[in-house]
Amino acid sequence: MTADSDTQSIRRDIAQKLMPDFRYFCAGDEEKCREPVTVLPQELKDFVAESGVGGVILFSENLSWPGQIASLTGDLQQAATGKSDGEPLFIAVDQEGGRVFRTPRVFTTDFAGNMAIGATIGKHGTRFARESAEIMAQELKLLGINTNFAPNVDVNANLANPVINVRSFGQDPKVVAQAGEAQVKAMQSQGILATLKHFPGHGDTHTDSHLALPVVDHSREMIEAVDLYPFKTIIREASPAMVMTAHIQYPQLDDSKLNDKSGQPQIKPATLSKKILSGILRDELGFKGLIVSDAMNMAGIAKFFDQTDAVAASFSAGTDIVVMPLPVHSDSGIRAFNELLDALTQKVLQGELDRELIAESAARIRKTKADFGLAAHFTPSPEKLAASLADNKRRAQLLADAAIAVVKGKTADFIIPETGNVLVLMPEETVCRAVSYHMSLYRPQQQVTCMSLQQLNRPSLDSAMAQADTVVVGSMTPAPSLVELGGMEDMDVNTKQIMGFDEAQALLPSLLEQVKATGKRSILVYLRMPYDAMQLNSFSDAVLATYNANVYALSDEPDAPYTGGTMDSLVRVLTGMLKPQGGIPVSLDEVTTPVAHD
Repeated sequence: MTADSDTQSIRRDIAQKLMPDFRYFCAGDEEKCREPVTVLPQELKDFVAESGVGGVILFSENLSWPGQIASLTGDLQQAATGKSDGEPLFIAVDQEGGRVFRTPRVFTTDFAGNMAIGATIGKHGTRFARESAEIMAQELKLLGINTNFAPNVDVNANLANPVINVRSFGQDPKVVAQAGEAQVKAMQSQGILATLKHFPGHGDTHTDSHLALPVVDHSREMIEAVDLYPFKTIIREASPAMVMTAHIQYPQLDDSKLNDKSGQPQIKPATLSKKILSGILRDELGFKGLIVSDAMNMAGIAKFFDQTDAVAASFSAGTDIVVMPLPVHSDSGIRAFNELLDALTQKVLQGELDRELIAESAARIRKTKADFGLAAHFTPSPEKLAASLADNKRRAQLLADAAIAVVKGKTADFIIPETGNVLVLMPEETVCRAVSYHMSLYRPQQQVTCMSLQQLNRPSLDSAMAQADTVVVGSMTPAPSLVELGGMEDMDVNTKQIMGFDEAQALLPSLLEQVKATGKRSILVYLRMPYDAMQLNSFSDAVLATYNANVYALSDEPDAPYTGGTMDSLVRVLTGMLKPQGGIPVSLDEVTTPVAHD
């Protein structure tokens, strides 16, 4: 082998270990490109073919309708495998169900999410965990997507967790492990690679790792009994294809430090820690699959560490695949990515990166692709997806129905009288539109006024309050996080949205107190976590939890109705057509102690 061919071989191995996103692309060197990639441009076709990248992660901006998605994924695989030395791609999405759901909800099956599943386990076991994962995997496969960055098996030990909360199955590690195991087995039975995340656990953080570098300061005993328990159990019982790392410091697992961009010492986050990834995940837990990083553009990494150095450190720690190491959103982004590949190749040639470690990792990636048959990549079939959609949505509705739980009150307290005016106050306009739509289906004669808490007009509110006989108030806490709204690319816009939710939430105590002072019936609905630090429960005798507030428009028309399985379930509870039967998979105490399992 010549020196040049040896260098190219190393470069191809490293490329297999990188997974960029193609959320946006603009020809030229536009820095703030916001043109979604729904059709693969020639520049990206050439980049995929020539660079040999191992995979691509897609986002909702890339996924418009089934035929378009199938064409995009097919073109990506064709670009990757068209040359004689081409290799198939991991085509990945974050399809957890609930708020983190990338495919268009109107064309695919919109499940209520993990905490809704956790709320059903006491009565239904792992049925809905299994069914939701099976259906989501079938639909992803029919769209040409082969890798799912799910399930989330973080134990939500912190009720105020800003980024996990309802993305978790709950607070009990055993329940989280049972549901996660069922989902991994169901996804992989359909040929989709499943991913446990976020190792070693993101459930007890006060900080979103999209914005900063969180610390989990549990004792080693607590880490073993709570944070690691689902990972350990599922790795042993279900052999997940992938485990995703967390950009979190765990000083009890690794207190060693490295200098950040400003020269300040930082405890190594799990993504960069050999002790955590190689020592614990590989050696202690016996994980044989692929270790994949969380997105490297998140502030938990990008704010503190140089991008090239961070990728190299993650490789050295034991990561097989680094996700989103650099943006590839323009011609300059392509050049920068190729420069990253060259820099990492030089680190191998100069001995800064272990050549044998890189080769072993690339071999593990190629073996996984062979084991899951990615070379004969899926033939997308939007027609089959459409044929099964109605029945799949019916099954998703059963989960939404089974999840709604009573936090406070009796069944009769939740039923709105058939006569009288109803005022509904919801955290955002689209949820209002969905509630109004479903009320019109089940109580067409009822007078319903719905207002968004983000767009309240005091005179209109006072007038509606005066006329109302029943007031239904929706609480959404914690506010949606960046990962739910899309991620780091649109951080400025998304941060404003989050502020809007926070401002709306701050209005609730005075609004509920106003209703209580009038003696009118009020019904409080927790649309996310069934808990609020402001103790809103005290203002109402009737409190429900839905764990979900996903809605979507039924068409592209400006005045199209909005719908959503959970909103349908909620309205049927309010009209006496459905009896709440869900559990509460988290403690409602402000200070909680996770349940430990041996």
